[in-house]
Amino acid sequence: MPAAACLGQDPYRAFTPAIALVREGPPPGVPRPTGMRLLDQVRAAIRLRHYSRRTEKAYAGWVRRFILFHGKRHPAGMGKPEVTRFLSHLAVEAKVSASTQNQALSALLFLYGQVLNQELGWLDEIVRAKRPGRLPVVLGRQEVRALLRSLTGVEALMAALLYGAGLRLLECCRLRVKDVDFSRGEILVRDGKGARDRVTLLPAAVATPLAAHLRRVQVQHDQDLRAGLGSVELPLALERKYPRAAFEWGWQWIFPATRHYTDPVSGCRRRHHLHESVLQKAVREAAFRARIAKPASCHALRHSFATHLLENGYDIRTIQELLGHKDVSTTMIYTHVLNRGGRGVRSPLDGGE
Repeated sequence: MPAAACLGQDPYRAFTPAIALVREGPPPGVPRPTGMRLLDQVRAAIRLRHYSRRTEKAYAGWVRRFILFHGKRHPAGMGKPEVTRFLSHLAVEAKVSASTQNQALSALLFLYGQVLNQELGWLDEIVRAKRPGRLPVVLGRQEVRALLRSLTGVEALMAALLYGAGLRLLECCRLRVKDVDFSRGEILVRDGKGARDRVTLLPAAVATPLAAHLRRVQVQHDQDLRAGLGSVELPLALERKYPRAAFEWGWQWIFPATRHYTDPVSGCRRRHHLHESVLQKAVREAAFRARIAKPASCHALRHSFATHLLENGYDIRTIQELLGHKDVSTTMIYTHVLNRGGRGVRSPLDGGE
């Protein structure tokens, strides 16, 4: 689709009736219109509250599984026994983790409280699964170097940012050109976990290859513009407020996908950011080539970033801000690395008085 055809499109027009229905709701005692499917109501309620797309996908998926588990019965006709049976099935038969079980419960809480507008007193009696206190996987400095040496191209640059700046996987994939300040050596992470912004460091070792990468991306963007393309997805309603912003260089993804896609709502042909699975696969294969026995992953690089900063003597509060943790207690888990060999105790096998 030519670039001009993308201007003025309302990316949320297809959901406007659904959002209006959830916001206003039907009069008391009047059922919702039968033409609106329950899952559409769930999605509309989530979008109204500006939850992330991943939350929308997860919640809609759990509601669907809950309905199918009970033979396609409508949730309005079910209650505590059915919810308890479903959660028990997940824990006992499906053997899901505690966090997965709690995510399913959160989805059902949202369904009954925000979509069906039912009283939730009985849900207070449902016990949430207790998450085990797991320690993060941390790579040694030699292991990190071996892993990064086993990567090439864009994947090597992205992995270096995960470790060097403590970025989450999606935060790295969703970086835009305007988010990197080379003069200040900073990266601005927009809309991170919990919808919070933060500033983290731009590693000096990454600055030069990142600048070279951006020059190549700009050439590709100029080619897209000449072909009548070159737009990217913008957050919320910015595309309506600033119709030309989607074509500006500053809003482009730093790590764009190799192919174009057609936006299902606006109909625009544009580039998405590189899919996270590309980097995940590359890191797994690099860990295998580097003969790293630990379960090395993209998130393990972020754990290693925090742990190595602690080993270097940096303050826990500084690390908390760089990681974007809401509470310092979350960051405190990395202090386990300072307790070498069982709280710093020296084994009698190693000698000494």
